Amino acid sequence: MFFYTRYPSSNVLKTFFPDVKFTRCITSQLIKWFSNFREFYYIQMEKFARQTVAEGVGNMRDITMDRDSELFRALNTHYNKANDYQVPDRFLEVVEITLREFYTAISLSRDTDPSWKKAIYKVICKLDSDVPSAFKSPLFT
Repeated sequence: MFFYTRYPSSNVLKTFFPDVKFTRCITSQLIKWFSNFREFYYIQMEKFARQTVAEGVGNMRDITMDRDSELFRALNTHYNKANDYQVPDRFLEVVEITLREFYTAISLSRDTDPSWKKAIYKVICKLDSDVPSAFKSPLFT
């Protein structure tokens, strides 16, 4: 699900987990899990962006993402351990955009401001896409 939405609402979660009896505590826990998923995602983005800056990449257009990249492999291994799911191409686009946002902020020294990541989060949250309805199927595992 994270490949489609990094910021699912509680309504989206309830839609895709119909077998769960949602209470305030359970909803809160699922939202916390996604928060942890995002934290890992953003840690990887910052790490790879800093690496890219250190390597002297001078133009953010030179930052591209494909399924063979080290960053993609790290994310896919974390979110798709058994490699059961075909990662959508849109996720690659979102990763590339996120990495470029981090690269730009770091290369312009915006990371000296304690709240420098907030601007990036605002961009990325708008890139969520609809989760395919196949995820609702009771046969989906």
